[in-house]
Amino acid sequence: MPTTPLQALIFDVDGTLADTEHLHRVAFNEAFSRAGLDWQWDANTYRRLILVAGGRERIAHWQREHRAPGAPAWTSDSPEVRTLHASKTAIYTDWVGRGEIPLRDGVERLVREARASGLRLAIATTTSPPNIDALLGFSLGPDWRDFFEVIEDADTAPRRKPDPQVYQQALSRMGLTADACLAFEDSITGLQAAIAARLPTLVTPSHYTHHQDFRGALRVMPSLADVTVEQLHAWHGAQAG
Repeated sequence: MPTTPLQALIFDVDGTLADTEHLHRVAFNEAFSRAGLDWQWDANTYRRLILVAGGRERIAHWQREHRAPGAPAWTSDSPEVRTLHASKTAIYTDWVGRGEIPLRDGVERLVREARASGLRLAIATTTSPPNIDALLGFSLGPDWRDFFEVIEDADTAPRRKPDPQVYQQALSRMGLTADACLAFEDSITGLQAAIAARLPTLVTPSHYTHHQDFRGALRVMPSLADVTVEQLHAWHGAQAG
């Protein structure tokens, strides 16, 4: 049984706070089209690419798989990748800023209740700061950063999930051990990152990840709609080790 009471909740963003992946996919396709590329990611393709964490990493992965013979392989730091990803981010944030994507059921209520109860809140994500700002600025208001004590993202944690870096940095900045926290994820790569950081994890699968294997999660639920702060304390307290 854990000897440390629950003190903090650490949230992934894409797929967890909001089911954003469809809009990400469409924004990628629009960026490709504007760049004169004939790449188009359908839903099944994107479901596979979800396993590659990070937008620049997905673009580079795709190019390496589909480049012409003799063409140089792109990396996540290639100028072409950075340009494409910047275009995609601008498209995505414009759409999200217009309210295209709401938070998932129960998320805003649980965040507000957890904060009011004294639980500390953090974000640990592989998405970029403009994406987070667009989503949460619209959903929680311009002071959304006041909700979260720590925000770790693609800029602060360059090693992408399933590497645990983003969670380890969040824990370090909060001065907490993993057994004092709960993580919230929607994908197998996110779950693997949280588990590697020794965090008990609640998983709410999204449209693109519902088929994945979430063995090792503390709980797997369709959403946070019926989850209360009291339940979180009970689940945390009942877990073994």
